[in-house]
Amino acid sequence: MLFRALSADFLKIRRKGLWALVIFAPFGVVLLQAVNFGLRYDYLVKQYAEDLWGGLLHNIFMFVPISLFLGCVLVSSLLANVEHGTGSWKQLLALPVSRLTVFSAKFALSAILLACSCLLLAVFSVALGVLLGFGWHFPLTDVLRLSFYPYAGALPMLACMLWLCMTFRNQGFSISAGIVTALASMYLPAKYTWLPLNWPLLAFRGEQGELYIGAGILTGLIIFLLGSVHFGRRDVV
Repeated sequence: MLFRALSADFLKIRRKGLWALVIFAPFGVVLLQAVNFGLRYDYLVKQYAEDLWGGLLHNIFMFVPISLFLGCVLVSSLLANVEHGTGSWKQLLALPVSRLTVFSAKFALSAILLACSCLLLAVFSVALGVLLGFGWHFPLTDVLRLSFYPYAGALPMLACMLWLCMTFRNQGFSISAGIVTALASMYLPAKYTWLPLNWPLLAFRGEQGELYIGAGILTGLIIFLLGSVHFGRRDVV
């Protein structure tokens, strides 16, 4: 039943701009570094002479956490607005499908879309390094860590934003709350390791990155369960 609901949601997001967001968000992050290295190539190559790929990944990562948070906001809002915009909640919830299945399918789809975007980030990062002349001997493990460790740390934000966006018909509140939260994450001291907003950063750069990956997955699951219970009891039509 979940697979059928997920398949239906995939069909619904056609021509909704979600796939464009999935593609152009990581492209934009990498493009910023293409401009950065293009303007300061000699300086940066000299600075990172001992580890060119490491220097490139370090610069790309500077924009990964905030991009992930904003991605959570936009993906959740666009996905929820498929139903809000057409007023089709009544018809959807009248089907012989539980609300838990509906909510689970939305969360699974949003997680898949974000994962696809992270995979493209890895591809675009490697492509940029090759174009910059850093060679084909790139650190695959570090590239994948850059793309997916912060993703795991951002799952609580994704679950929370999807909950908000599916609860409130007016997306202005949800988007505003998400953007403010995403911007606030840029100014939080990393020493506050207990804050989920720091977990994408700590998952990649922290000494115990696996700890924050696990915390992100577990907390995201808890928020998802709370959201599904609330969605099952609330009249969202």
